[in-house]
Amino acid sequence: MYDHLTLVSGRAHVRLAREISEYLGVPLANVELADFPDGETSVRLNHNVRGRDVFLIQPTGPPVNQNLMELLILIDTCKRASAERITTVIPYFGYARQDRKDAGRVPITSKLVANLLTEAGTDRVLTMDLHAAQIQGFFDLPVDHLYGAPILDEYFRSLALPLEDVVVVSPDEGSIKRAMQHVERLGAHLAIVDKRRDSATVTRQANLIGAPLEGRTAIVFDDLISTGGSIVGAVETCRRFGARDIYVGATHGVFCGPAIPRLAGADIREVVVTNSLPMEQAQGLPRLRTVSIAPMLGEAIRRIHRNESVSVLFD
Repeated sequence: MYDHLTLVSGRAHVRLAREISEYLGVPLANVELADFPDGETSVRLNHNVRGRDVFLIQPTGPPVNQNLMELLILIDTCKRASAERITTVIPYFGYARQDRKDAGRVPITSKLVANLLTEAGTDRVLTMDLHAAQIQGFFDLPVDHLYGAPILDEYFRSLALPLEDVVVVSPDEGSIKRAMQHVERLGAHLAIVDKRRDSATVTRQANLIGAPLEGRTAIVFDDLISTGGSIVGAVETCRRFGARDIYVGATHGVFCGPAIPRLAGADIREVVVTNSLPMEQAQGLPRLRTVSIAPMLGEAIRRIHRNESVSVLFD
């Protein structure tokens, strides 16, 4: 079934790559990855990929520049080794925040990264929960965009929460569409936090719109948790409006800067994220729960390799 499939992993998230490898029953290719004394990345692929369908697994999370450059070099390595097709599997797509010119003299970094991946030689991209869905349009090649929401919702259903008293909370107006998908799957209610951004790192939450929270369970969903400011602000707003228990769910646990102490100090029952990024930096967060996306990514890889539909995994 997988005679021509090759899995290659960079150093960004080897554990996830191994889980995908176990799901598919396909071993990871032998790759020597190291750094020259000046910090340049050295790659040697000890595996024949001539005429093969190669899937490169590498999220571009922190350290973003190093992981992105390593991915580009891996693509070039496989291209020059005569791989028939190269699919970059990017569970977390870095540089996605700047997806448009919303001020003078600013870059569109997500388009720049799309250009870099294309020029390096990738043939298609498999990713999950882009910070902005329109980034798919920055590529002139196929992009399969998966969502972590079904996996997160399955976990929350397993907690046997009384869904008639559950309110899904959108941390800002931009996340309403995402929150509505959780509402439909869980059969819960919807509330929206009125968030105002004062700067790139400072936000404030003033009001709550929608279903009342008094005596109810709130689940705050977002696509990623970076410094934790927006999430913790939303949690504090939920508590101020009377929520009994508060859960947080996100696809990507970036957890940079003050995120861990902020979340650890907040009144949160559980923080639930996927393993799209390594969680070693989150050891100081005892209420963290991680759900695996390896089966979903593995199934997507299997379907792409066999030229089968992937759309069943989008919902």
